[in-house]
Amino acid sequence: MKKILSFIAIVALLFMVACSDSTGGSESSNGDSFPTDDFEFVAPASPGGGWDATARAMQKILQDEGIVDSDIQVVNKPGGSGEVGWQYLKEKDAHTIAINSSLVITNNLLGRSQLTYKDFTPLAILTTEWSAIAVPPDSKLTSAEQVMKQLKEDPKSLKIGVAPGLGNDDHLSLVQAAKTYGVDVTKLDFLVYESGGDVISALLGGHVDVATMSVSEAREQHEAGKAEILAVTSDKRIEGLDVPTWKEVGVDMVFPHWRGIMGPPDMTEEEIAYWNKKIQAMIETDAWKEILKNNQWESFYKDSAESAEFLEEQTKMYDELLSDSGLK
Repeated sequence: MKKILSFIAIVALLFMVACSDSTGGSESSNGDSFPTDDFEFVAPASPGGGWDATARAMQKILQDEGIVDSDIQVVNKPGGSGEVGWQYLKEKDAHTIAINSSLVITNNLLGRSQLTYKDFTPLAILTTEWSAIAVPPDSKLTSAEQVMKQLKEDPKSLKIGVAPGLGNDDHLSLVQAAKTYGVDVTKLDFLVYESGGDVISALLGGHVDVATMSVSEAREQHEAGKAEILAVTSDKRIEGLDVPTWKEVGVDMVFPHWRGIMGPPDMTEEEIAYWNKKIQAMIETDAWKEILKNNQWESFYKDSAESAEFLEEQTKMYDELLSDSGLK
């Protein structure tokens, strides 16, 4: 009888193992154990800006296209030029990921944060877009060259809106343009806002004279006649947007604006492989390509390993730029 019971117990154990192997996660059919919970995408700024738009675009496509079965919630964690959201991410597991940008590098280089990209797990670089300089429609400044001439004569004569902090691509693109033109960039008067949406409100409300932001954040107001984009940082004119590049107005510079994804520290190889697979599937969809087109973003995809190398290269580049511009 004991032998029979032992045999039955062994068979039952084998059956349970087989069932476990065949259902080891709602996202997998090969026994992977991740994910085990719903997902959280952190946009480390207020709603309305580029970080928020990227997080919500990912959420929609991953769910609508059936790439991810688990529910995805976007949470906004504004403050500290991304610091609040990234500190939040640092305490989470691989079910939480966050949007990043050059601020994850420059916050540290400027001494505003102890965090670096090495405190997280790089997962992807998704897109690059271009920055824009904009003014209210009734501004006396009707060209980017006029803006540069005035700043060269008196760098403090214009209030310049930027978000979510000094040292990001929007800020540094204008710094580079001004430096190229011969402006004393250490004297420029920047007013910092939490998000691109806040910068637009400040521009329309007359609180700033000029704003620097991503093209996607400025374009709607430009096309509605509520703001005027004077120049963009791209190497050629953006399709569907009749705005000159900086090069066209005599400032020899091109400056991309990238955004990516990172996870918390110490992610496992399985978790990294999961996100590599899902993000790769997302960027190949027609829906994602439509998002890029509608927002004037360009695909700039790099997987986890490539992102780590890219972030190291960017750290060296921004270190030099911040030093040259007098910010560091």
